[in-house]
Amino acid sequence: METDARWRTATRSSNNGGDCVEVADNLPGRVLVRDSKDRDGGTLDFAPAAWRAFVDLTKRSA
Repeated sequence: METDARWRTATRSSNNGGDCVEVADNLPGRVLVRDSKDRDGGTLDFAPAAWRAFVDLTKRSA
């Protein structure tokens, strides 16, 4: 686990116990993503450009 990561809940997540992800984008050259309901269950690690491409694509698909 990255100890310097500052996690935030995804903006489209709700507070009613639904499916949520948390993102830490404060680390140089990395964006970390995890399940907010299972914080110890594993973390995905993306290059910032790949993360931006994913977010842009999901915004266009919504």
